[in-house]
Amino acid sequence: MKPGIRVYATTGLAVLAFAVVPLRLGAQSAPQVARSADGVVVAAQPLAAAAGARMLELGGNAADAAVAAAFAISVVEPSMNSIGGRNQILIRTPDGGVAGIDGTTSVPLGYDPTTAPRAAYGYPTVGVPGSVAGLMRLHEEYGSLPLTTIMAPAIDYAAHGFRLLPGEARRQAGSRDQVAESEGARRYYLKADGSPYRPGDRLVQSDMAATLRAISLGGGDAFYRGEIAGRIADDMAANGGFLTREALAAYEAEDSRIVRGSYRGFEIVGSDIPASGAIAILALQIAEVFDPDSMSDEAWASVIAQSLALAMTEYRRDGSDSSAVRVTSKAFARELSGQVRVPAEATMEAGGGPWASAGAGNSWLGAVAGLALPPEDGHTTHLSAADGNGMAIALTQTIGPGMGAKVATPGLGFLYAVTLGGYLGISEPGERARSGITPFMVLDDGEPLLVLGAAGGIRIISAVVQAVTRVVDDGLALPAALAAPRVHPDMGPDGLAGFSVEAGPEDGWSGTSVEEFREMGFEISPTPRQGAFGRIHGLQYDAATRTWIGAADPDWEGAAVAPRPAVPTRGG
Repeated sequence: MKPGIRVYATTGLAVLAFAVVPLRLGAQSAPQVARSADGVVVAAQPLAAAAGARMLELGGNAADAAVAAAFAISVVEPSMNSIGGRNQILIRTPDGGVAGIDGTTSVPLGYDPTTAPRAAYGYPTVGVPGSVAGLMRLHEEYGSLPLTTIMAPAIDYAAHGFRLLPGEARRQAGSRDQVAESEGARRYYLKADGSPYRPGDRLVQSDMAATLRAISLGGGDAFYRGEIAGRIADDMAANGGFLTREALAAYEAEDSRIVRGSYRGFEIVGSDIPASGAIAILALQIAEVFDPDSMSDEAWASVIAQSLALAMTEYRRDGSDSSAVRVTSKAFARELSGQVRVPAEATMEAGGGPWASAGAGNSWLGAVAGLALPPEDGHTTHLSAADGNGMAIALTQTIGPGMGAKVATPGLGFLYAVTLGGYLGISEPGERARSGITPFMVLDDGEPLLVLGAAGGIRIISAVVQAVTRVVDDGLALPAALAAPRVHPDMGPDGLAGFSVEAGPEDGWSGTSVEEFREMGFEISPTPRQGAFGRIHGLQYDAATRTWIGAADPDWEGAAVAPRPAVPTRGG
C-alpha cells in the first residue's frame, strides 16, 4: 500500500466503508453506496437510480434497468443530458461477452461546414440526436420487460414533477440568459417571470411526458419518423437549424468498436472512437510500466498525470481498426513511457532498475504540443446497472455543455445537444461527435470486477483511469476509491503545462502534497471545486460473495439503489 493513501477497507471487498462515504452535499438522504446479489443501479440523481432498481424488482435485467434509468435521468437531470442528446453504451452479457452501442449525435445530411455559422449554442449547433436510438437498441436486443413498463417512471416524473436538487437548480440558473432566447427552453426551464427554478421547487414537464409516452408506445419510429420528427424538422427550419426529417429518418445506432487491453493482469475493456476507451487503456498501459510501491503517492499521481497526457496525444487519431490495435498495444505504451519523468528512487514494474529522468533526451512537453481537446466543462451524466445474472451496463449520456444547445422545440419538452458549430471539431455529413465519453469495464478471468464511467468533459478519461488504479494498485473498495483525490493534465498551446490537482477541504490533496508536486518541477493548479475532476457512478463485483457493490461519486447528488427483496406471498 503506497504512503498517503487513506485506507478505509481492511478485508478486501467485504468491508465497504459505508460510514466513510457520506453524501457531502447534504441535498438528499439517498444512500451513495449499496450492495446486493440481485444487482444495483447507480446514477447521478436518486430518482433515476430508483427507476432502474424498480425494473430489477419487476424481474427485469440490467438492460431494462439501464434504459429506465437513462430515460429518467433525461427528465430529472436535464442540464446534463437529454433524449435530444447522445450516448455510448457498454454491455457485459451473462455469458461473459462484451458489446457496445454507439448512440452518438451526428452531422445532418446536407450540412455544409463552409457556410454554416460558428456558434456555441442555438439551433445551428443541433445535430441528429442519438440517445433514443441507442436506448431503443439496448432494449430491443438485450431487454426483457415491455417498453411501456420501462419508461413509466420517466413519464411519471415528467407528468407529475419532481423537486430540483441544489446542483441541478444551480446549473439551470447558470444558463438562464441563453435559455431565455429560446421560446421552448424558456417555457420549460424558466418561471413565468423569467427567473430560474430554485432548489426544492417542483419542476413539471407535461410536454416531455407526452413525448416520452409517444416513444413508449411507438418506439424509435415515433421519434425519428413520426409526428415528433416532423415537429423537430419544422422548428429547425424556422430557426436556422440544419436538422431535417431525412436526417432523422436515416439515423441508426451503430455497433461500437470494442477495444481491449490489460492492466496488472486484469483485462480492461472500452469503446473506441467516437468514445475514448482506447485512450484510457493506453494511459493505464503506460502507467503499468512503473512500480507504484517504489514511490510516494504524490510521485505516483504525477506518473498518472503524465501517462494521461501522453495517451491524449492520440485523441485526434483516425478511427480505423489498425489505429485501435496500435494504440492499445503494450509495445506502443512502453514506447511512450520513455517520456515519463519519475523520481530517482522509483523503478519500472518490469524490474528494469532505477528509472530516474526517464524522459532525459526526450521532449516530454513536446509530446503533446499542438493538441486541441474539447472544452473541460463539467457536463454529461453516467449510470451503471447490473443484475443477479451477470449482465452489466455502463451508459454515458450527454448534451455537451450545461443545458446543451439551450433550445427546445415548443410542444416537445426536451433540450438538444451541441454537436455542430465547431464545438466538437466535426463538420462532414454523417460524421459522429468524438468525445471523452468512456464507458469502461475491468474483468478478472472473465468475471466483472469494475463497471464504470464518468461525467465531466475530457476529465472523464482521467477519472476512470484513476478509479481503476485506486482499486487495482491501492486495494481500495470502489466507494473509497471514488473519494480519493485526483489529478488531471493541463494542456497549453505549447503542450503539457502541468496538471491540476483536486484540493477540496475534505478529501483533496493536502497543502504538503501540492508542494511536493511542485518540487518535482510541475506547474500545479489546485482546484477546490466539487465535481471538477469527473463524477463516477460505478459498480464493483465481489466474486467471492457474488455481490454487486454500487458507488455514487461523493462529489455529486447521485445514489446507488439495490432492488428491494421480494415480499413472500401469504402461504408461500
